Parts: sequence; C-alpha cells; structure tokens
Amino acid sequence: METRAILALLGLIVAAAAAADVWRWVDDDGVVHFSDTPVEGAERIDVSESSRTTGARVFTPPPQPGVDSEPVVEEEFRYESLEIASPGAEETLWNIEGTLSVSLALTPGLQSGHQVRVYFDGEPRMVNSTSFTINEVWRGVHNIQAEVLDETGALMIRSQPSRFYVQQNRVRGPR
Repeated sequence: METRAILALLGLIVAAAAAADVWRWVDDDGVVHFSDTPVEGAERIDVSESSRTTGARVFTPPPQPGVDSEPVVEEEFRYESLEIASPGAEETLWNIEGTLSVSLALTPGLQSGHQVRVYFDGEPRMVNSTSFTINEVWRGVHNIQAEVLDETGALMIRSQPSRFYVQQNRVRGPR
C-alpha cells in the first residue's frame, strides 16, 4: 500500500515539473538563453507534449504607474536571397593553382550569430563569412552550394547548387 502512495506522489511531482513555464530570450551578444523565470523581453515557450500551438507569448513586466508600455512583438527574421556569386554557374576557371575564391550574395547581410555552411563537392564545411577561399581545388568538374544557419543550427536559407569547371594548362616536358 505504501508503494502506491509513493508512486502517486512521485507522479504528481513529475507532472508539476513538466507543467513549468520555460522562457527564451536573446541577449545583446546574440546568445540564446532559457530559464524557468521570466525576464523582460523573454518569450514563453510551451514545452508540453500535448501542445498544439507553435506561437510564443512575449513576457511583459507589470505596468508601472505613469509609464505607458506596449508589448513589443518582433517579426521573425528572414533572408531574402542567397546565391553563389563567384565562381559563376557553368564558369570555367583557368590556372587557379589549387585555390578557389568563393563569394556569396546574401540579402540582407549575414546577421550576428548566424553561420554559413558550404557544401563543396558534397562535403560540408563551416566558413565564417560570405567571402572565403577553398584550398586544393584541382582540375575537373566541381559543385558548390551554401546555406545559412541560425544560432540554434536551424536552416534559414539555401542557395541553388552551382557547377563550375577548373582547367590547368599543361606544360610539356622536353622531347
């Protein structure tokens, strides 16, 4: 009989912990924080399994006498476009000596905390800007594609894949 009472009490404690509110906010440095205590500007995240809503509510502190305040709801940030600017699609590059210069056209520009992942010939690599070099790019057909990830690693935008060619002049030896 005591076992049932202990299990029932344990179940109530677990249920109460699962029902706790979770708050999310981003600080001035772009770092995402989560807490069970609301902070000004934080949004409430519903973490229950039975949740059918995906929206978040913005925490607003209690009104202070003599101060009018409206809750600020920020729109979700979105990039408009991402393209491989250089090398151009179907472009043939001559004598690059193994070093490929890549330039991405991203509108609006790369936001703080966001990262660029590039797939070069199918292999992913992280880069820290929209202009970079890739070493050991030799003669042949190559493919490149880029994507931008947010602070949590979620995909924000992806470019179309781009194919280009690298050619090297051949130096003939003595006959």
